[in-house]
Amino acid sequence: MTANNKKNSSAAANIRLFGSIRIMVIAALFVAMSIVLGKMLAINIGTSIRISFENLPILMAGIFFGPLVGAAVGVGADVIGCLIVGYSINPVITLGAASIGLFSGLVSMYLRDRCSFRSTLCSVMAGHIIGSMLIKSIGMFLYFHTPFQTLLFRVPLYAGIGLLETYIITLLLKDKAFSAQLERMCSK
Repeated sequence: MTANNKKNSSAAANIRLFGSIRIMVIAALFVAMSIVLGKMLAINIGTSIRISFENLPILMAGIFFGPLVGAAVGVGADVIGCLIVGYSINPVITLGAASIGLFSGLVSMYLRDRCSFRSTLCSVMAGHIIGSMLIKSIGMFLYFHTPFQTLLFRVPLYAGIGLLETYIITLLLKDKAFSAQLERMCSK
């Protein structure tokens, strides 16, 4: 199979997964999990910094089911979470949440050994660098006038959180029972 055919086949598989009822139900569970981790179990530091694992389900959706599902989970988690908690919806931050799922899924889709720590780390960090560190920080600066010095703290914060998320996702992918179920869900 040529590289171009492989890319087309992979893109078609991601579109097929996006329309699957089974995957949509799992995506809804990921949205709920992200809301609980991000809005209910977060540790707030001041008004601008929050330590949470809200992006873990978004990353999992992107890595497990592709960039479209990951982006949809990111948008759903951000919009529904803001409505539940009473935050104003910031479209740039919503774009950042979608980017986390989209870019983690895109990088994962094109790496050979997606179960390795290195591949998972690349996928997670791509999502965090583009979505969390860049786009969400721009949204916080534009809409909430968060000082630049405070936004710089997000870089080491998401580097550390990303390492923990990478470890969790790698453990799941290396588990034979979990991987078998994941393959079964993606093949139908």
